[in-house]
Formats: sequence, C-alpha cells, structure tokens
Amino acid sequence: MTTFTLADLENIVAARAVADPDKSWTAKLAAAGMPKAAKKLGEEAVETVIAATSQGRVELVNETADLLYHLLVVLKIADIPLDQVMAELENRTSQSGLAEKAGRSAE
Repeated sequence: MTTFTLADLENIVAARAVADPDKSWTAKLAAAGMPKAAKKLGEEAVETVIAATSQGRVELVNETADLLYHLLVVLKIADIPLDQVMAELENRTSQSGLAEKAGRSAE
C-alpha cells in the first residue's frame, strides 16, 4: 500500500503550477486558465466513465489518477484548498447520503 496522499499531490500541483510552462504540464494548464483546465477535467471524467463501464481495472485506475490530478489542478486555479473539499465531505458524512442529497435539493 502506498503512503502517497491527495495532500501530497496537492503540494506537487502547487509547486509545479508556478514552474516554467514550457517544462511542466501543470504550469501550462495553470497558465491557460480555468476554461482549459476545466475542459481537460471534463475530458478525464468522461474517460473515467468509459473505463468504468467498458474497460478493465488497469484502465480505470489510470483514468482515475488522471481525473484526480486534473481536479486538483482546477482547485489550485480556483484557489480552493483540498482541505476545504475534505471538510465538506466530512460534513456530509454526518447524515445518510440520501438525507444529505435531499437537503441540497431543497436549497
């Protein structure tokens, strides 16, 4: 089992986002801005769905890694720390998923 965490990836994304865009894909995405990064995130989400529904485990693992990476790039561009997302997830686990979803629909 790995000790690598999403927080580790968040730190790597933050460091690479300010690197030379000619030498870092992360920096290139960050420099291109939210529309480009969000589009790439969407592409990776679709590829993850395809892997989940019609490909094997290896493909699903690889596409999920791409999806998580691009999600963290989008969060970096939006200046939203992963801790904020994790706090929201923690908050949502205080009740059943069905109750939590019903509460969001009422807003």
